[in-house]
Amino acid sequence: MSDDLNHMRAALALARRGLGNAWPNPAVGCVLVRHGQVVGRGWTQPGGRPHAETEALRRAGARARGATAYVTLEPCSHHGRTPPCCEALEAAGIARVVVAMRDPDPRVNGRGLERLRAAAILVEEGLCEAEARALNAGFFRRIEAGLPIVTLKLATTLDGRIATATGESRWITGPEARRAVHAMRARHDAVLVGSGTVIADDPDLTCRIPGMERVPMLRVVADARLRTPPTARIVATAGSAPSCIVTAPGHPPAALSPFIAAGVAVLTVPGAEGGGLDLRALLSALARRGVTRVLAEGGAGLAAGLLRAGVVDRLAWFHAPGVMGAEGLPAAEGLRLAALAAMPRFRRVAVRPLGADVLTEFERLEAP
Repeated sequence: MSDDLNHMRAALALARRGLGNAWPNPAVGCVLVRHGQVVGRGWTQPGGRPHAETEALRRAGARARGATAYVTLEPCSHHGRTPPCCEALEAAGIARVVVAMRDPDPRVNGRGLERLRAAAILVEEGLCEAEARALNAGFFRRIEAGLPIVTLKLATTLDGRIATATGESRWITGPEARRAVHAMRARHDAVLVGSGTVIADDPDLTCRIPGMERVPMLRVVADARLRTPPTARIVATAGSAPSCIVTAPGHPPAALSPFIAAGVAVLTVPGAEGGGLDLRALLSALARRGVTRVLAEGGAGLAAGLLRAGVVDRLAWFHAPGVMGAEGLPAAEGLRLAALAAMPRFRRVAVRPLGADVLTEFERLEAP
């Protein structure tokens, strides 16, 4: 059992390599072990294919016969762009499959395990299930609720300010914190900002850590009034990194054409009461495009809207050791709370120093 646990944990570590890189597929890891020796390892490749099992079998070759496969998610049983992984495991002569958890995709959801058992392969499931579910939380949320997991990133002073009254914000946090943000981008499928951030900062919203560029993430601007300048970097570079503007219905074709001509995807979703966009509808539209993990980077209006909508699953809050005062711009605009009980609440799960700054990570507390 201890060997099983160690091998499954190794498979989970491999699966993490696919986060932000495998969507719309889940990030899966696979380890093949024969006579106590690892003979093959694999993880979901960029764009979701090849699958982890296929990669591990390719590396193992003939040594896979009689081996045990440790897989972090139930092997697929349906034909898509590639044959089912169940077929590949059976054809390779795998004797035993240890699976962390079932795949909730209705095309699979137990069918893969049934097929393996029908092929006289010993199947065991449930080892490290909680860890496997946490790793692919975004994939499961998309399948089960039609929404991605959302992490809201905030970089503020100690008193929660993101810029001076004149809009100066570069740089509140130091280089170590900014590098950590780029690493976060690499682990997400999409990065989301409001149009105000594009107008104020003209960010390119890419990962600029050597070796972590991989599959370009989807860059998304929430822009109900279509204020994004056609000259913005996110538009100008749409040919090399995918960009998307989500706006309200009703804009004339002439207003949309510069973005479409530049290769920017334009989506429309309903407006929200009081202005802006229906952010739950925005996230649902992204999920339909295969997005499982969204990193929201502000600004204050978008942060408040996501919190009001109750769709922030995680907070990544970078605090710089400085105080700006009430005249500084807050990290989130007014939440319109009528009572303290309505305040969004989170639990702290990690604290990490980054140079002079501190990153504190939180997870949403579900309503009692």
